Amino acid sequence: MKHTDVKRHRQSLYLEVCSRNEEARLPLHTSTVLFLLSYCECKSFQVFLVLTEPNNSQLLRDQLPEFLDISDIQLEDLPQLVRGCRLPAILDQTGMFCRAGLAVVLRHIINETTQADPSRTDALALLGFKKTCLKACAEVSQWTRQCEIGIPSAVEGHLQNPTNQHLQLPHSILHLEKKLGEPVKVHNDDKIRRQKLQQQREKKNSESSEGQANQEAEAQPGPFPEASDRLEVSAALAKMSVGAVPALSTREKSEIRKVKTTDLPHLEHVFAEGLYFTLTDVVLLPCIYQYLRSLHTHTTSALVQLPLLLRWYSRVQEVPGVLRAAKSCGMTLSTLQAPSSRLSEEAVPSSQVEEQENLETTTQLPFVGGPRPTMTKLQENGIEAVFSPHPCPDWTLPWDNLPAAINPTEGKMSDVRAVRKRQQLNNLIAMVMEIARPGYTIVDFCSGGGHVGIVLAHTLPDCQVILIENKEESLVRAKSRCDELGVANIGFIQANLDYFTGPFQVGVALHACGVATDMVLEHCVQAGAAFVISPCCYGFVQNTIKFTFPRSQKFCETLTYKEHMILCRFADQTAVQLPPERRHIGKQCMGLVDLDRSWAAETHGYSVQVMTMEPESCTPKNNMLVGTPERPPQKNQKEAPVYN
Repeated sequence: MKHTDVKRHRQSLYLEVCSRNEEARLPLHTSTVLFLLSYCECKSFQVFLVLTEPNNSQLLRDQLPEFLDISDIQLEDLPQLVRGCRLPAILDQTGMFCRAGLAVVLRHIINETTQADPSRTDALALLGFKKTCLKACAEVSQWTRQCEIGIPSAVEGHLQNPTNQHLQLPHSILHLEKKLGEPVKVHNDDKIRRQKLQQQREKKNSESSEGQANQEAEAQPGPFPEASDRLEVSAALAKMSVGAVPALSTREKSEIRKVKTTDLPHLEHVFAEGLYFTLTDVVLLPCIYQYLRSLHTHTTSALVQLPLLLRWYSRVQEVPGVLRAAKSCGMTLSTLQAPSSRLSEEAVPSSQVEEQENLETTTQLPFVGGPRPTMTKLQENGIEAVFSPHPCPDWTLPWDNLPAAINPTEGKMSDVRAVRKRQQLNNLIAMVMEIARPGYTIVDFCSGGGHVGIVLAHTLPDCQVILIENKEESLVRAKSRCDELGVANIGFIQANLDYFTGPFQVGVALHACGVATDMVLEHCVQAGAAFVISPCCYGFVQNTIKFTFPRSQKFCETLTYKEHMILCRFADQTAVQLPPERRHIGKQCMGLVDLDRSWAAETHGYSVQVMTMEPESCTPKNNMLVGTPERPPQKNQKEAPVYN
C-alpha cells in the first residue's frame, strides 16, 4: 500500500524491517515497540513496516500483533522528514512533527495510550516516579544509553554469530547483572525498609525455633539462593493492583520505628530500575528474551554468570499483561534456570565490569588552582585566544514589524530577558543569512522553544528549516507558535542529535550546552554543512564515549585533559556580577576552548572564525563559532539521500 493512499486521520509509526541470511526479520528496536503497543493495547497509530530490501513481510506476521493496522512501505516512499531520521519514528497528522528514537517513541506511545483511555494507569506507571523514565537523552544519561543503544546493540551482535560468543559476555549485559545486585532507592522508601526489618526479625525468631528443618531446606538444589526480596515483590505487585497480593501492614512495632534510617536494611531489585515495573523493563525484555534463549541453545553454561538477570526475567513474567503481550508478538516466554554447578574458572570476573566503569569515571577529575598556569603554558607555545571582528555588528531584525508569534516574549520570558534574546538572535540570524541560499535546508539544533528556527523560517521562506530538540514540551510550544504564523517551510523533530541523519547545508545552535556544541559541530562536518554555533555551559564539557578533549592536535600536544578541563571550568566565570578581571579571564578561557574546537574543524577543510556577539552584554556566553567548508554546501536534490 502506498503511503499517499493512507488517510491521515492517525499518527504514522514507522518501524524497520531488515534481513538476515536473505530472510526478513525484525530488529530489536522494532520488536520492543511492537511489544509496548501490544502491552498497552494501543490502536492510535497506523503502523508502517519500512522495507530496506524487497523482503516478504508476510513471513513476519506471527510477530505482529493482530489488532494493529499494519502496512508495508518502501524506503524511497518515506515522508521527507522521516527519511532524515533513524527508525523507529512517529509522524503526526500534519506531517510536520516527527518523533524519532526508541525512548522518545516509546514514551509517546504511553502518552497516547493514557490520553485515549485515562483508566490505563498501568501504562502511565511505566514512566516511573515523576514520569522521567528514560527521558534523559542517551548523549547525557549512561543508563538511557545502556538501555536504548548498548544492550540492544550487544544482543544484535551476539545473535549474528552466537556460537562464537562462548563465555565472553558483553559488557552491557554484565553491567546490567551488576546493577540488579545493587541496593535500591525509591521515593519514600523508609516505610518499606522498616517493614523489611520487621520481617527479618520475625524470620530470625522463627528460624531459631525451627533449626534443623531450615538447614535441610537450604540444602535443596535450585537455580537461585533462597528469596530474600519477598517484601520488595509484595510492594511491587501491590502497586500493580494484583488482588492476590496482601497489602503491606500500615504500622510497624515501636522498636522498629526507633531504628535509625541509616541502620535499616537495603531494598533489593525486583525490576530493572528497582521495585516497580517501568518502561526500562519493556525495553529490556525483547532483548533479554532473545539473548537468554540463544545462550540456552548454544552456551548453557554461560547462564551461571547471570543469576540476577534470570531472576529478573522470571519476575517480569509475573506482571499482568506481559505474557499476553509477548504471545501477541510471537515471544514464547518461559522460566530458564542456570546450571546447578558453581561458577567455573572460565567465568568472566566482575573485574571486567569494574575496569570499564573505571574508564567511564576517569572524566571526573578534581580541580586544583586557577587557570593562569594553563594559559601561560599555552601562551609559551604560541597559543592565544583570537576573536575575529564581527562583520555586521549593527545589523538587526525589524522586530517592530514582525508578527507577534516571532517575538521571544512568546516564549514566556521577562521583558529584560526578551531584549537580550532578540540581540542574540540578531547575531545568529545575520551570520546564517550571509551563508544561506534559496533551496538550502537549515537545521536548528537544540532548538528549545524555536526562537532561532522560527525567525529563520519566516525570514528565509525559500529555505527549509528543521528544529531538533529532545524536550517534547519545548518543541510542542514551538509548533504552536508556527501554527499561529502559518509558516509552511518548517519541520520539527523530537529526537537525540544522533537520531537525525538527513542532509542539510547550514547548522545553527544558540547556547548548545557542554558537549552539545561538539555534537552539533560533528553533525555539520559529517554533512559538509556550514555552521553558526553559540556555545554554552563550558563547565559541563568532559570526555565522553564520542569525544575526547582537547579536540585539536596542537592543543593535545600542549595540554593534558585535566588542564583543558581547568580552562572549561573558568570559561563559565563570565557572569555580570563577577569582578571585571575575573570576567576577562573567563572570556579568554572561552576563547581558548573554542579556538581548540575551531582548529579541530579546520582539519576537515573548514574556515572557522571565533567572534563575539554584539553587544557583548547580550549574554555572558557571547562567543560564536562560524564555519564554512572549502566547498560550498550542495542544495537539496529532489531525491535527497537517505541515511540508515
